[in-house]
Amino acid sequence: MITDFLELGLSNEILNGIAELGFEKPTPVQARIIPQLLVDDNDIVCLAQTGTGKTAAFGLPVLEYLDVKNPATQALVLCPTRELCRQISRDLGNYSKYKEGIRIVSVYGGAAIQWQIKALRSGAHIIVATPGRLLDLIKREAADISGIGTLILDEADEMLNMGFKEELDAILEQAPESRRSLLFSATLPKEVERIAKSYMKDPQIVTVGERNAGAQNVEHFYYMVREEDRYAALKRIADYNPDIYAIVFCKTREETQKIADALQKDGYDADALHGDLSQAQRDNVMGRFRRRSLHLLVATDVAARGIDVSDLSHVINYNLPQEIELYTHRSGRTGRADKKGVSIAIINQKEKGKIRRIEDVIKKQFTRLPVPGAREICEKQLVHLIDGINNVEVRDDIHAFMTTINEKWGEIPKEDLVKKILSYEFNRFFDYYRKAKDLNIPEKEKKEGKKAEGSRKKSRQETDAGAVAGKDKKARDGDPGECEKGFRWLRVNLGYKNNILPREIISMMKACGIGKKSVGKIEIFNDYVYVGLKDSVADYARSQLNGASFGRRRLNAVLM
Repeated sequence: MITDFLELGLSNEILNGIAELGFEKPTPVQARIIPQLLVDDNDIVCLAQTGTGKTAAFGLPVLEYLDVKNPATQALVLCPTRELCRQISRDLGNYSKYKEGIRIVSVYGGAAIQWQIKALRSGAHIIVATPGRLLDLIKREAADISGIGTLILDEADEMLNMGFKEELDAILEQAPESRRSLLFSATLPKEVERIAKSYMKDPQIVTVGERNAGAQNVEHFYYMVREEDRYAALKRIADYNPDIYAIVFCKTREETQKIADALQKDGYDADALHGDLSQAQRDNVMGRFRRRSLHLLVATDVAARGIDVSDLSHVINYNLPQEIELYTHRSGRTGRADKKGVSIAIINQKEKGKIRRIEDVIKKQFTRLPVPGAREICEKQLVHLIDGINNVEVRDDIHAFMTTINEKWGEIPKEDLVKKILSYEFNRFFDYYRKAKDLNIPEKEKKEGKKAEGSRKKSRQETDAGAVAGKDKKARDGDPGECEKGFRWLRVNLGYKNNILPREIISMMKACGIGKKSVGKIEIFNDYVYVGLKDSVADYARSQLNGASFGRRRLNAVLM
């Protein structure tokens, strides 16, 4: 078992660079990957979670083998977002601080392409790029990857989720066959497997931890509230954790900005990070978050890629992600560097089934917590203030003012003085929570909700093979709820955006040889359709539909 970077066989220049960064012992993925990359040239698919130290795992060996005297591009790193692109470039630059002459150029969308062209033509030993911008630069003959010895796909699953399939195919086809390919991913969906089979030479699959499993240092909790109380619950979570330093995940750019604006208005140190911001705005937000001028960063999943902050106290799912696998990426933002982390989900009653499915994926259990009330929150805040006063440094300068202080406070009893100080700090806080309602769903309401849901299920079962009725079902996102007993959900990447209808789903099943009696409920959302299928035919349907075509769309079928 490797416990020290000195055991890895790295040069003194690299060791000096990482020592300055405070690296003490390799993470499991670094201990597993670095020695292998240093001694052989096999292709590798590495499955490891976000925040496990993958950049150093591939970056340190690549830096070791660079020929600084050769100005040609020798390594290419592809990643999904500009934030991650910039972060990888910074990390590689820090690792190689004492190895002179190495040129690392990052290229990504949202920045002036002319500056990137100029940087590439000045020479780049390593290019770190997002797929779309790199392909543009290759077409302009500004980037040349014909001589690379190493190609790295970082967070390959996320690149495909973001729709970079065609760009990746085009880039990989132009890279030399003699290259070594390294693919890093948190999950191994079908499309990632296809890339590995098509563009890699007998890759060795290395799994660090369980596939799709959540980080071991992270605890998972959920609060169940009414939909209209979701924002109030978020504020109470923040108030109950006075030292909170968290990313709050929302589904859409619009909601992200709306929640951040509301938090700012209510006095919280918060701001938004999403794709509608300019690069200068994003840099400003991230700079303040890293300096802890912001305690709450409200972000979309895409915008949060590449955020490298190792000491987040919490990840808060204001909405659960549409893709269950994204929960793993989100929760992996906390609990890094052997520290404890907390992942929280705010859900309504209909989303409890999704919590259970996430548990199956991450192999960990959620704990339901009651939403904190006024007394619990005020007590937490008071203790936090008192601890701050107890730990404050008393400087000699204060002695010059003691005469005035004694004149003002000398005759006030200690207990009264303490009450006055705390009241001065907390009166507005007490006033706010004095009339605050209980956000928890009463037990009676939960039972009535279950009864109503049972009636809805029965009603849906009486419809024609679970056909979706009513125009109000259109243009929606959400969770399909629990499947009928003896049935399983099959999720297919077709939805209202593809103008799919229930009868077309039933016809599709018939074409696979699955009769109408084996098809249960059908729930159609914007991007997906969930089809309830009998246990006996579910896996067969998945195998028949996965990889098939519907019009021009390639189907991805997943059993939930």
